Amino acid sequence: MNDLKTWQQKAQAQTELILERLMPSENQLPQRLHEAMRYVTLGGGKRLRPLLVLAASELGEADNAAVEQAMGAIEMVHVYSLVHDDMPPMDNDSLRRGKPTCHVQYDEATALLVGDALQTQAFDVLSRPTGLPAARQLAMLSVLAKAAGSLGMAGGQAIDLANVGKAMSQAELEQMHGLKTGALIRAAVVMGALTCPDLNDEQTDRLDRYAAKLGLAFQVIDDVLDCEADTATLGKTAGKDADNDKPTYVKLMGLEKARAYAEKLVAEAVELLQPFGEKAVHLRLLAEFVTARKN
Repeated sequence: MNDLKTWQQKAQAQTELILERLMPSENQLPQRLHEAMRYVTLGGGKRLRPLLVLAASELGEADNAAVEQAMGAIEMVHVYSLVHDDMPPMDNDSLRRGKPTCHVQYDEATALLVGDALQTQAFDVLSRPTGLPAARQLAMLSVLAKAAGSLGMAGGQAIDLANVGKAMSQAELEQMHGLKTGALIRAAVVMGALTCPDLNDEQTDRLDRYAAKLGLAFQVIDDVLDCEADTATLGKTAGKDADNDKPTYVKLMGLEKARAYAEKLVAEAVELLQPFGEKAVHLRLLAEFVTARKN
């Protein structure tokens, strides 16, 4: 299925069903917390990370239960990060995925707990039995834990907050975003590869290098869109980075050079997929989608 839009819609619907099944019911105590968890997780978003898990799993003989659990877990960690990022001490945003952010819809204490609960729910889901060898499943848990922690996403956010209003070099900016945004994108691809017992370490390493370039390109385009797109298109407040005086690729390079850099990174990412042939079609199309996206 070389038509990305058709595959994407099918994979997004599959992700929604997986999350619907894995999330606690809002009728289960504590109802308000579960309702808020479902509010932020279901019914929105590009689902890029679960789609990358799925696309990477197409490269080998994947264990279906492991694929679905990895898709659900990575999205839960991503959504938890959005909930906490949107709160007043962080980015202080009122709009996410086209609707009020969690702390606005509920309250700040609930938003904190929603993030906490989603993060731990992800590891509960990822540790459930599958047909994978135990060592491979344990590796998936390790990959996600490292990507989410102080040496990954949380660390990148800390560096970001520490550099508001400061000039950063390209190397410093890339290190920050390699953690803040790139770590979870890399984890998605590597977890997808780990669902396939027939993929070896060399192949997984090549996929990790693909994902590192993709993650960087994704952030560069995010910075471009923050300047170019309007709030309705983005589904979140446009111009927030400039308003908050945050270091961005656009501030560093200018709009045109930033977009050209993203396109260069995507071309390099796609080149790394060559040995996988047609099996990597959706990983290739997802990479190209990153620079073509409007939100």
